[in-house]
Amino acid sequence: MTTIPNARTWQPGGWQDGIKLSLDLHGRIKDTVHGGTIRQRVVPGIANLHSHAFQRAMAGMAERQSRDEDSFWSWREAMYHFAQRLDPDAMRAVAAQLYAEMLEAGYTTVCEFHYLHHGPDGTPYDDPAAMSRALIAAAHDTGIRLTLLPVLYMSGGFGGQGLEPRQQRFAHDVDGYLRLLETLRAEQSETLRVGCALHSLRAVPEAAMRELLVALPGDSRIHIHIAEQVAEVEQCVEHRGARPVQWLLDNAEVDARWTLVHATHLDPTEVVALAGSGATVALCPTTEANLGDGLFPLREYLDAGGRLGIGSDSHISVSPVEELRWLEYGQRLVTRRRNIAVGADSPSVGETLLRAVATSASASSGHEVGLLQPGHFADALVLDVRAPQFAGADDDDAVDRWIFSGNRNLVRETWVGGRCLAENGRHQRADSIAADYASAVQRMLAD
Repeated sequence: MTTIPNARTWQPGGWQDGIKLSLDLHGRIKDTVHGGTIRQRVVPGIANLHSHAFQRAMAGMAERQSRDEDSFWSWREAMYHFAQRLDPDAMRAVAAQLYAEMLEAGYTTVCEFHYLHHGPDGTPYDDPAAMSRALIAAAHDTGIRLTLLPVLYMSGGFGGQGLEPRQQRFAHDVDGYLRLLETLRAEQSETLRVGCALHSLRAVPEAAMRELLVALPGDSRIHIHIAEQVAEVEQCVEHRGARPVQWLLDNAEVDARWTLVHATHLDPTEVVALAGSGATVALCPTTEANLGDGLFPLREYLDAGGRLGIGSDSHISVSPVEELRWLEYGQRLVTRRRNIAVGADSPSVGETLLRAVATSASASSGHEVGLLQPGHFADALVLDVRAPQFAGADDDDAVDRWIFSGNRNLVRETWVGGRCLAENGRHQRADSIAADYASAVQRMLAD
């Protein structure tokens, strides 16, 4: 069957004229057929490589000064307090609202870095996978493609400190965590993959990390927060004798299955070594700016041939365009130059960044996505070429106009596996999902 409209389609090599996508019954592309010149433009759906779904409901609630020098660590206090309010029903409603917003904006796959496993006091639910199943249900409700990444969280710091009472709902030992993974992996499907997440080096002791990595199935995607904060780097050097990224590269077989989230604070040796590992760095510019994390060394990493993608993390913004735009703008501010993220094969910032996220999506998510070619799923965005921003656009600047021409949503249709889930920038179930979300948040804040 052919369901994606005949269109001028963007691939990492550039625009191709009049492409029809022939799909199998699972929404996977069997073949591409060239037709005539078509004005309509289609780009691959974007993979969101890092999400904490519950934080969507607290966006804007941590923007009042709580101490003289607010930082990531004071924001974390507000996040912990808010996290105590969620149960599986609220998680499903909040995640569904987020996932609908993602689809409207152009994200078609989400990697959910999930650590709210138990009840607020750390007591497991009758179904130990209840919170995970709430996220799976939200993905099903909206149609987004999901990579669920249950998080292993064991200690409160590099010194092996025990978890605080409010962190107990995150906790597993290695055996319990592996049982959770086994339960969830049995439910994998064309739209659901289950990977593994280490919360961070400070939260997973070295021996536990080694035990886990030996036990994981060989196809598992592995994600980890790393080198996000200067304090984290300093503590890692103090306790493990090396900077976080260097320590990880020295003590694990980091390869294309791995995604390192943030990796903000790298020295030049780490930049080259990480790029050479084949791992993906998941950058979350709006959250990294919101939390005051710092800026990733983007130009040096691109020069070393590194692979990268984007995520919306805390969801103070749910827009791939904004993440890509600020990935570039942060570099301009620190270098006082323009057009930083370009490659030898393209002078276009927009196309260089779109190529980066398209070519990392499959390795990081475990789904065959990111490229509109045979063997990949037909996850695609139809751009609104009728919008004023595209007036007179040609192949040289169409992607740049999409990313750098303002805040109007220029995604007219969002397709996942050959199904159109959002039209004219609106999810097909937007009203009912929003009503459930409003009810859930009001109930949470009233408690």
